Amino acid sequence: MKNPEKLSLSREEASLFKTIGEVAATLGQEVYVVGGFVRDRLLQRKQDLDEQDVDLVTVGDGPALARAVADRFPNSSKVSVFQRFGTAMIQLDSWELEFVGARKESYIEDSRKPTVAPGTLEDDQHRRDFTINAMAISLQAESFGQIIDPFDGRNDLKKERICTPLEPGQTFSDDPLRMMRAIRFATQLNFRIDDTTFQGIKDHAERLDIISVERISTELQKIISAPRPSIGFQLLSQANLLHQFFWEMENLRGVEVRKGIKHKDNFYHTLEVLDNVAAKSNNILLRWAAILHDIAKPATKRFHPDHGWTFHGHDAVGAKMVPKIFKRLRLSLDHKMKYVQKLVRLHLRPISLTKENISDAAVRRLLYEAGDDIDDLMLLCEADITSKNPNRVKRYLGNYERLRSKIEEVEEKDRMRNWEPPIGGEEIMAAFEIKPSRAVGEIKTAIREAILDGDIPNEKDAAWSFMLEKGRELGLTPVLEKPPMD
Repeated sequence: MKNPEKLSLSREEASLFKTIGEVAATLGQEVYVVGGFVRDRLLQRKQDLDEQDVDLVTVGDGPALARAVADRFPNSSKVSVFQRFGTAMIQLDSWELEFVGARKESYIEDSRKPTVAPGTLEDDQHRRDFTINAMAISLQAESFGQIIDPFDGRNDLKKERICTPLEPGQTFSDDPLRMMRAIRFATQLNFRIDDTTFQGIKDHAERLDIISVERISTELQKIISAPRPSIGFQLLSQANLLHQFFWEMENLRGVEVRKGIKHKDNFYHTLEVLDNVAAKSNNILLRWAAILHDIAKPATKRFHPDHGWTFHGHDAVGAKMVPKIFKRLRLSLDHKMKYVQKLVRLHLRPISLTKENISDAAVRRLLYEAGDDIDDLMLLCEADITSKNPNRVKRYLGNYERLRSKIEEVEEKDRMRNWEPPIGGEEIMAAFEIKPSRAVGEIKTAIREAILDGDIPNEKDAAWSFMLEKGRELGLTPVLEKPPMD
């Protein structure tokens, strides 16, 4: 170990860690803080990459130390023991502390689950994924706060570089998820992956097939949540990883030329839109909408001699693709997916309204369909402007600004956001004394469309009169000429 250095700790951190060190000493165990906490303190950044937790390695029994620490702090949570992994966790105020016994690992070729045996701190550091995560600080009284850095991770932090502590082939073959993690850390930290390390990822890319989709998606979500997610997607593509779990995204890549006419590379366009959204919003679902907004362009691409390249219907086709992609990636299929699906389906609607004199009816319909997500939809549409022509960008943004003003005006007047028609199915059935039928649906739809188009006011009496007229057209005889009193 060269040039021993101590990590600067806050008063609260020092007090907590000294107590943990004292408890470990009573058990005859050594204990060290490892991983993300050490890395982030050396970077002088808030620890936001690993859920603000602290990993502690002890040369001895991890769960036993966790129980002893919990006994020292009456306000700690109950100890959660994960016997399968030999780990234990406690919550202490804002701290989430995870304890594990130092271990050494060996792997078999077709599994990422290692054979584990007790080991030394050195053994434990050798099994770490990257040099910047292999650093530890001692909590022993005689060396408290001392940084133990066998792979010179501090130098890699200074050079903003991701390197494996061992030969990359061994690191990635043993646990292929580390390939995703390398790209995740490079994206979150805006670091460069060392050339030899990146070549190791490319050489072992196909090993990713032994990793569960859930674990891959966890890393992908963290990449998407980074300040500039495009970094991660480009690295995933260059490393031959992306096509293995998200081939629809990879299929966006490339430019085709016919008769001297070419279309833009939709892979890079999508990454620009994603970064534009990320600069304005931390909403990961809105970022997913950016990723998927043009996902159906390869499927809808056509060339017409008179018009060039077209992608007609890619909004509707893309919306249909969203559930399939979410299901395959084991992402939520509830309202979160439907939010993304809605924005993909509607992402062309606002720009179509800027190309004409905007009618109140068109804006009402947009407000009705977008509901509370109208502001997110507008942000996505503005992020979709990736032209390199500043005058064109200025013109498009001006168009959207005028549309925003019109939306505010119509919303103030008609209150169409999350609007429901003033007459529902139950009232239609009562008015004509009929059971649920196609006619009920037709009348309900006609009322909604008439109000959205501005043909009748958004008022119950007007809607009732329209309902009676529509019912008579369908051969129905009303039994209630006027709406019942509330």
